[in-house]
Amino acid sequence: MSVYDISVKGKKGEEVSLSQYKGNVLLVVNTATQCGFTPQYDELQALYAKYQGKGFEILDFPSNQFDGQAPETIDEIDKICSLKFGTRFPRFAKIEVNGKGESPLYTFLKSKQGFKGFDMNHKIAPILSEILTKKDPDYAKNPSIKWNFTKFLIDRTGNVVQRFEPTHDMASVSDEVAKLL
Repeated sequence: MSVYDISVKGKKGEEVSLSQYKGNVLLVVNTATQCGFTPQYDELQALYAKYQGKGFEILDFPSNQFDGQAPETIDEIDKICSLKFGTRFPRFAKIEVNGKGESPLYTFLKSKQGFKGFDMNHKIAPILSEILTKKDPDYAKNPSIKWNFTKFLIDRTGNVVQRFEPTHDMASVSDEVAKLL
């Protein structure tokens, strides 16, 4: 199985085959509009603007699974992201990234790249670690998505080559994208 064998729901509920992105470098990210990491939309859009013409796509999957931080409808989310952050990259229907209802895309991504740990120098990392430890003292041992703005980097042939937790520095994400282009 490859990422290109997976279909997801578009913003209007239509089936979208990820095979249409064959040959591109992809950054798949689960997002939320009311999260401490939401300002990363600005950095994601800057990354997209820099590399989109070179065969790079960001695929945005809003998820309300983490403390209800994406409560809006997909149309409202799209409007917020377009107007407030100027995002122009593809956005898809809201999904679940963990649990019984998780998207097959995220089942696949997590099977290829497990949790890498938080960058504890990031101001939000100790808070996240504390929240997650209270729920599951062994949270770091499973591949689940821990929070919004977890990113997966996929090369031009569909290999999931890297996972970046939300605390990961966006400059280094950009460096890794550039290497694949």
